[in-house]
Amino acid sequence: MLVALLVAFHICVSVGLVVLILMHSGRDGGLGGLGFTPTSQGGTHIVERNLTRLTIAVAFVWFLDTIALFRLLK
Repeated sequence: MLVALLVAFHICVSVGLVVLILMHSGRDGGLGGLGFTPTSQGGTHIVERNLTRLTIAVAFVWFLDTIALFRLLK
């Protein structure tokens, strides 16, 4: 039961991480160019920095969940 819950959580976190990564504005704009993250003239905007922080936090949760799944399925 615990493994099934962790797998479902892992899928949700994985999808969320992909969406967050795609929201970042790169060289070509990506999905960030669709208006999700405003660009500023003089550098990184506060929303972009918060998006980066959120992406790092979700990636850390994904990493911990991957380790937990590995330990449970070993």
